[in-house]
Amino acid sequence: MLLALLLTMLLYASLQAQENSFTINSIHMESRPSWEVSNGQKLTLQCLVDISTTSKSRPQHQVLFYKDDALVYNVSSSEHTESFVIPQARVFHAGKYKCTVILNSKEKTTTEYQVTVNGVPMPEVTVDKKEVTEGGIVTVNCSMQEEKPPIYFKIEKVELGTKNIKLSREKTSNMNFVLIEFPIEEQDHLLVFRCQAGVLSGIKMQTSEFIRSEYVTVQEFFSTPKFQIQPPGMIIEGNQLHIKCSVQVAHLARESPEIIIQKDKAIVATSKQNKEAVYSVMALVEHSGHYTCKVESNRISKASSILVNITELFPKPKLELSSSRLDQGEMLDLSCSVSGAPVANFTIQKEETVLSQYQNFSKIAEERDSGLYSCTAGIGKVVKRSNLVPVQVCEMLSKPRIFHNAKFEIVKGQFIGISCQSANGTAPITYRLIRAKSNFQTVQKDSNDPVTFTDKPTRDVEYQCIVDNCHSHPEVRSEILRVKVIAPVDEVTISILSGNDVQSGDEMVLRCSVKEGTGPVTFQFYKEKEGRPFHEETVNDTQVFWHHEQASKEQEGQYYCTAFNRASIVTSLRSGPLTVRVFLAPWKKGLIAVVVIGVVIAALIVAARCYFLRRAKAKQKPVEMSRPAVPLLNSNSEKVSEPSVEANSHYGYDDVSGIDAVKPINQNKDPQNMDVEYTEVEVSSLEPHQALGTRATETVYSEIRKVDPNFVENRFSRTEGSLDGT
Repeated sequence: MLLALLLTMLLYASLQAQENSFTINSIHMESRPSWEVSNGQKLTLQCLVDISTTSKSRPQHQVLFYKDDALVYNVSSSEHTESFVIPQARVFHAGKYKCTVILNSKEKTTTEYQVTVNGVPMPEVTVDKKEVTEGGIVTVNCSMQEEKPPIYFKIEKVELGTKNIKLSREKTSNMNFVLIEFPIEEQDHLLVFRCQAGVLSGIKMQTSEFIRSEYVTVQEFFSTPKFQIQPPGMIIEGNQLHIKCSVQVAHLARESPEIIIQKDKAIVATSKQNKEAVYSVMALVEHSGHYTCKVESNRISKASSILVNITELFPKPKLELSSSRLDQGEMLDLSCSVSGAPVANFTIQKEETVLSQYQNFSKIAEERDSGLYSCTAGIGKVVKRSNLVPVQVCEMLSKPRIFHNAKFEIVKGQFIGISCQSANGTAPITYRLIRAKSNFQTVQKDSNDPVTFTDKPTRDVEYQCIVDNCHSHPEVRSEILRVKVIAPVDEVTISILSGNDVQSGDEMVLRCSVKEGTGPVTFQFYKEKEGRPFHEETVNDTQVFWHHEQASKEQEGQYYCTAFNRASIVTSLRSGPLTVRVFLAPWKKGLIAVVVIGVVIAALIVAARCYFLRRAKAKQKPVEMSRPAVPLLNSNSEKVSEPSVEANSHYGYDDVSGIDAVKPINQNKDPQNMDVEYTEVEVSSLEPHQALGTRATETVYSEIRKVDPNFVENRFSRTEGSLDGT
């Protein structure tokens, strides 16, 4: 409805403004009495507006008041001044204020003004009870209705008449009050509770002064306990001692407290139902000391102490013996005595077994006599026991037996268990294992069971066991245990004695070796790509050799070897590859070179002879073609060959195939004017019936025709060496 009214007024003002002109000259705020006021003081904020208009009447305008940008008050007015009144300023009223004027469509706002409210009103504090019993609870209510939460409250419990603050609690509440419970302790008597309130103003906390509650009277739940000792005065051993602790409890108490009597820290008596606890015992010196009585209920606890002295009737007996450590078979002597030698009744016992009711006791010691011994002395009702005395009777150890648990040979790197045992003798037994005459390990055993030492031998070794116990006899030694250790083959290598290059015909020696290995060791030699070894040998050594008397190209290649023995973890170990090259001796190389050179020379000679023969035959064919139809015959009717002079001179020999000489004719003639040249050739031929040394000579003329120089000139003619054509 307020909104509808506001809209109506704005519409009316708008209609009026349409007829009249107006302007907002200025707007500002003022505070009465000031911008800083005390809590609870009246505060008036005024918004002053100066408006000019052409209308005779003042226009209606809207005035709005804001606190921290939140609208807190608005009014429609035609006056120059409008006020926002806060009857009682509180801390939550503090903040930044401004006002805005709206006239039709025009609006103007003041700057922000800081309002500060100092002080916080006093809170109210009440308690739920004015009388309370120790161990009870008091609930304190602290409230402040004038301020808006959150409100910070602080409440303190104070003993009246003192400035001692026994307990303080703080809490921030989202309400105008807070309820806090305070426990009542046994030291509380007359209490008051003080409350303080605080409100946050900006970043600063403003707090009130403390206000005090009504008095709270504290009643005792129960009194401080009191001791009563019977008999009074001196207490002598043998007297009946009564220690009683009593307490007074409030008649309105909901429950009975618990009463506890302690000697030092040990509880000797307790009571939960009655108002007293009693500790009764026959007095002995050990009952002397400080006694404390505590009375407890929930959080309440009160205590008192007393010192009790008991006069000793006779001192504590003492058990004496010949020795606390005896060898089996020695005499055990026990004696019980009391200082001052009063007449007393004595007993000597082992644990709870009585051995003698006399002052002395003797026997031959056996191992079962070991244990704790004591004695008692009694005068009247007072019986005292001595301290416990340990006695140990030692049986001599038997010779220890030494053995190992290996069923097979010991392989290097494997663990072995060496056991020692003394079947007879008092435990604990100290076993000491000697390895190779040096201390290896020491173990103590609380029984006669075997003790086992673990070792990892790398070579043949000797072990011996030494045992000792509480017996006075010296240490006892076992026999010497000899353990043989076999080593598997390790690091197989192959090598050649003469180097990797071997001369053909020389001896070739391969060596296969291992770094370590217990024999017998089996060596195998292999050549690359061959599945079977070409040599195998088993020796009690770490190396083996393979000999080949005369090396040849067949021995060239890559070799490797393997080795294994009975201790090998794998089947065998293999060496790396070895490359062997076989080369020829120098004299063999020279012989082969000579043979090759001879073969080459012979081949060249044969090739040259074949070549010359082919050339000779090729020259014979043109000569035969240039002969007349009728062959020339000598006197013996033989054919005469007509060798060419140029051909013969070209090859440079005079007497081939029976030709003795070649005589040129007409050498001085101009060769260009000569169409036909004649050559006279003397031919020597053998008669068929003549001996090889007889030769016939004839002159034969052959005609050589010239050809056109533009053609290739064939000036060669062949003449048969003999008339018979050979």
